[in-house]
Amino acid sequence: MSPATPGSPPPAEPSLSRLLYVDDDPTLTLLTRISLERVGGFLVKTCASGTEALAEATAFAPDLILLDVMMPVMDGPATLKALRKIPALTAVPVVFMTAKVQDDDLARYRELGAADVIGKPYDPVKLPDLVRAIWQRCRD
Repeated sequence: MSPATPGSPPPAEPSLSRLLYVDDDPTLTLLTRISLERVGGFLVKTCASGTEALAEATAFAPDLILLDVMMPVMDGPATLKALRKIPALTAVPVVFMTAKVQDDDLARYRELGAADVIGKPYDPVKLPDLVRAIWQRCRD
């Protein structure tokens, strides 16, 4: 990266525009996608499993990943562990979305490397702002 020349604007901060959402519940996936796309203005790629997320994530190049905890075959924690082994995704914040939000669950998710946790059920109107707030905390 070349140094800024006098009078030139500073380098742009990374923006939040591309979200990868991984959940095996088709109804919740549709609701979440509508919330994030129509209310939030995000570009959203959805995956129905951890395996599908691993196959699609690198090519999609998400700014942030929203990941369900309880999924068959490969649950959220296993998916996060596998995502962290992909060099292009090691720094991408991952947020778990789950109904399991007891203190010990939250501590475990953070130990696994989650940037934050969004509790289900969530308010679809408020979800985009919540995602933006988490993104901002990750940037600070």
